Amino acid sequence: MKIAKPISEGRPALYAWLVVVMLCLVGCLNYLDRMMITTMRSSIVAAIPMSETQFGLLTSVFLWVYGLLSPVAGFLADRFSRSKVIIISLLVWSLVTWLTSQAVTFEQLLATRALMGISEACYIPAALALIMDYHPEKTKSLATGIHMGGVMFGQSLGFIGGWLAENHSWNFAFKVFGGFGIVYAMLLALTLRDSQSAIQKSGEGINKPTGFAGAIRKLLRTRSYLFAILYWGLVSIVGWLVVAWLPTYFKEHFALSQSMAGVYSTGYFHSASLAGVLLGGFLADRWSRHNPRARVLVPLYGLLIGAPAIFLASNTAVLSVAIGCFMLYALTRTFTDANMMPILSMIVDARYRATAYGILNMFSCIVGGLGIYAGGMLRDADVALSAMFKVAAGLMLVCVVVLRYIRTEPVENQVLNQIEK
Repeated sequence: MKIAKPISEGRPALYAWLVVVMLCLVGCLNYLDRMMITTMRSSIVAAIPMSETQFGLLTSVFLWVYGLLSPVAGFLADRFSRSKVIIISLLVWSLVTWLTSQAVTFEQLLATRALMGISEACYIPAALALIMDYHPEKTKSLATGIHMGGVMFGQSLGFIGGWLAENHSWNFAFKVFGGFGIVYAMLLALTLRDSQSAIQKSGEGINKPTGFAGAIRKLLRTRSYLFAILYWGLVSIVGWLVVAWLPTYFKEHFALSQSMAGVYSTGYFHSASLAGVLLGGFLADRWSRHNPRARVLVPLYGLLIGAPAIFLASNTAVLSVAIGCFMLYALTRTFTDANMMPILSMIVDARYRATAYGILNMFSCIVGGLGIYAGGMLRDADVALSAMFKVAAGLMLVCVVVLRYIRTEPVENQVLNQIEK
């Protein structure tokens, strides 16, 4: 199989955009699985009795396993073939998705969520690093945004889980998407490949990382990267808390059916998220031509808009107002998703991009999982979801302060530093 031609700095080749499109569908499948289980909550609990805390634990365990393995998974993508890591990840995801449909006890379902965390941990660091390999500086944020748009599209389809659960059974959707994933993994094995320029640099020792421990030490000595970890962790607490409990909030607070609550909390919400990652990527790429901190400032302003929106959404009894405010939050919050990997590309060594993103995932998923689990415990203690969302709005303002301490360095300076070494 021929390897794609190197991409010029001025304009990426057609295959670079094809890579983004192919990965969009993988991201869509990964996140569709995560959302389906939240929108079919009532059907799952009816078939497999469990407490609110146990139901929250299903997502928390997935996040903890996913997060803990992300640094190692990222290092594998830096050390070996990114495309092969992605393909194997999708194949395992498909098998575990089908296996989920066979669960008949809470313990079995919990085990499949843990296995899912293993499969998905290998995907996102490798995918985003592969996109960075293919795209020049002027298109990094938009390319990342389009890929994350695939993720948001998968989340917006999460209502399908609730719909299929009501019309068939809770495990029907897992059988269907598990089979589809196996077929698509075979297709990717024939079409997805690594960037030739990245392969050449690795062969010359330019992009080849040192050992895992050395990579970790290198990253943790970078001050801006430490702030990036803190920022991404706090943003993830907010994001996962809202995503995990918004279907329940709409269903209970506005007396909606499971299907309609799923539509408002996934279809509407994640459609706005899709628009947000595309807009955030476009704005950052355009603004970065004149302001080197644009990729930091676009997410910062997004949070300043999103924080009051989510506070108002949790403080109203009018359904249309709540939907509109949560959509505004979703639109501006995802400016971060379009720019996080491009920000990392400016503050960490190019040899450790996937590892760096993996570490971010580890911290964000651990604290995000704790946030979701704590949400279940608070619900068991009769604490309102609206109160939790107000706390989330306050955390977003803390994120704004943290983001200001991230100092970016132009990619050109990184290249010069590597040459000097």
